[in-house]
Amino acid sequence: MKAALLVDTHAHASGGRRGFRKALERAFAAGLGAIVVVGIDLASSAAAVDLAEGEPRVKAAVGVHPHYADRWDAGLEAAIRRLAARPEVVAVGECGLDHYRDLSPRSAQAEVLRRHIALAREVGKPLIVHDREAHREVLAILRQEEAGEAVMHCFSGDWAHARLCLDLGFHIGIAGPVTYRGSQALQEVVRSAPPDRLLLETDCPYLTPEPRRGQPNEPAHVNLVAGRVAELRRTSPEEVARVTTVNASRLFRMEVTTCPPA
Repeated sequence: MKAALLVDTHAHASGGRRGFRKALERAFAAGLGAIVVVGIDLASSAAAVDLAEGEPRVKAAVGVHPHYADRWDAGLEAAIRRLAARPEVVAVGECGLDHYRDLSPRSAQAEVLRRHIALAREVGKPLIVHDREAHREVLAILRQEEAGEAVMHCFSGDWAHARLCLDLGFHIGIAGPVTYRGSQALQEVVRSAPPDRLLLETDCPYLTPEPRRGQPNEPAHVNLVAGRVAELRRTSPEEVARVTTVNASRLFRMEVTTCPPA
């Protein structure tokens, strides 16, 4: 493993298959050693696995976003379970609670999160957790279900909430909002969190970091997130890349390389 390489631990395939493959090429040229492409429903989860099959530097996460929790049934659960067992899959998710948009009933969101926790335990892979305006409720479920390894994706809480997550052994995903004006609470989290719990992500095509805000996001822009994290922690971007890549490699049990194996 070349530890100074960057890892985007949360990207969504966008712009069509051809467009996203071009984005992958730009990311690898920009110094990324791995990208975790994350599913939000069955179709995008299957597509993430397909991308990972053809490119060793891409890994997949499979799951159902809380927006679509009302679609969950036994057939969907079985299909996600089959995908989760694949070797290209390094995590279960994106799953969680979204009490901002509430596109699915909250009871359904909670039950589907519990099912994802059980599946992650079954396949022995970490969770990728979506938490929007549901901090207390998400942590309550994660505690009750005794969730194991997890990433609090695109962390949006304050330092008090971060400490609760860290006490449970979870990782903190840092995305583009850390570069925005008004993100003082998130910046405090970045300054205060132990370095071995931080991960970098883009959540592309959303949450484009400054100074590219207003444009579609893509995995190559994770270097802008790394740069801001370095400023906040008063260290170098190379050190941020080194530490966060080690963290991603350990959590997702994946090697990070500069090119596909011969």
